[in-house]
Amino acid sequence: MNDIWHVVHAERTALIDDLRALTASQWSTPSLCPGWDVHDILAHLVDDAKTTRLGFVRDLLAAGFHFDRLNAQGVERERAEDPARTLERFETVCSRTTSAPVPRASRLVEAFVHGEDIRRPLGVRHDYPAAHVATALRYQVSTSVKMGGGKERAQGLRLVATDTDLTMGTGEEVRGTTIALLLAVSGRPAGPEDLAGPGAVAFS
Repeated sequence: MNDIWHVVHAERTALIDDLRALTASQWSTPSLCPGWDVHDILAHLVDDAKTTRLGFVRDLLAAGFHFDRLNAQGVERERAEDPARTLERFETVCSRTTSAPVPRASRLVEAFVHGEDIRRPLGVRHDYPAAHVATALRYQVSTSVKMGGGKERAQGLRLVATDTDLTMGTGEEVRGTTIALLLAVSGRPAGPEDLAGPGAVAFS
């Protein structure tokens, strides 16, 4: 558990460093998450870092058990008018270890996937710890889409990581880095530069 939080905190810090250099126009760049721009993703990360078990239950009830509405309300709550202020809020909560009542591996998913939601559209490169990304990938493949995972997207496919010894599933082979596979099963767009193999078309 402590190892996971150590990685999450390191990823938050690295993202803060990358975001400090953004221009005013870059904050409105559409992210990989449909409907959200870079600033929205950051606000979501602030809200996620501040979430507690009891707070999550309270807010979910207020949102009528609608997860998209819950997330939208969190973004609205934490998205300051000035992106620099939202970034300051993220710096303030960077070292928190609170979470919704979900498995700890989901915290890795949040850090890695949302990190790429922001970085890829901006053309910012970041090296992720492949072994921990593999942990996040295993979690996503075992979790249903309706719960934020990617189990259904990975069905009938054999996922082969090119940067670790991870191989999962049976069926048509899909090869790629652990981060590329994680993004794909999380519903993010993947192209031939990310994935290869006869099963890659499932993610195109």
